[in-house]
Amino acid sequence: MNYETITLANDDSVLIITLNRPDRLNAWTYQMGNELHRAISNANTDDTISAMVLTGAGRGFCAGADVKDLFQAQAQGNGETDERTEDSERPGNWVSLIRQSKPMVAAVNGAAIGVGLTQILPFDYIIAAPAAKFSARFIKMGLVPELASSTYIAARTGFGQANRLMLTGETISAARALDIGLVDECVEDEATLLSTATAMARAMGDNPQTALRMVKTLITENLAEQDLALIQKRELSALALCYESPEHHEAIEAFLQKRAPDFKGARKAQASSPKS
Repeated sequence: MNYETITLANDDSVLIITLNRPDRLNAWTYQMGNELHRAISNANTDDTISAMVLTGAGRGFCAGADVKDLFQAQAQGNGETDERTEDSERPGNWVSLIRQSKPMVAAVNGAAIGVGLTQILPFDYIIAAPAAKFSARFIKMGLVPELASSTYIAARTGFGQANRLMLTGETISAARALDIGLVDECVEDEATLLSTATAMARAMGDNPQTALRMVKTLITENLAEQDLALIQKRELSALALCYESPEHHEAIEAFLQKRAPDFKGARKAQASSPKS
């Protein structure tokens, strides 16, 4: 499948997705959003892919929504670009896609502004290069945060820092983002950013895919849940399904036989077995 705003590369089962509009600092458009949706959805059904990394081409990660292509058209009241195509239609539910996906790691190589930041907040892990910068500057445009970022920023940074980021619209450094918990890790050298992110994605994705999806669902559902009984009920329901999974059975057999588990082989065996 051809893509115009992103590129894809398979690094030993980890799909590297690169935002590829470097001349516009990878500013987000509807076309980019739709291409990201297609690439991630396809990877989720591809058993050769275990996890994904998102990064940016050039010196920026994603400078936010493309003001010329999006905001200007919306301000004029038509909500569309001059050349309307199928790819310019609004993408689907990004947050649900990410939270239901295989492990997702962000490798932030430069500025992550507005939607450039909010699109990665639901990711499982965020790694920043020293030159990365972050801003939820919606207030500067007379707008409010989206993609559930008013929840995810607070979950990552706490109440006070979330208010500061969203009410001032300030831009912060990678070091400060790490200090307040907005990102999970900073590399000392940008040259190691992608390899570090890929290694983290692989460390997650090499685990049983059935359990990975369920853990992500539990984290999503229980993030703000106050009912401990309901939290445990969800966990027990997921455990019951995991106990029946071929990957769990393979983990037990591998432990008893003192060998490395072959989770992919276990999934393939189940897929090829006759249906009862």
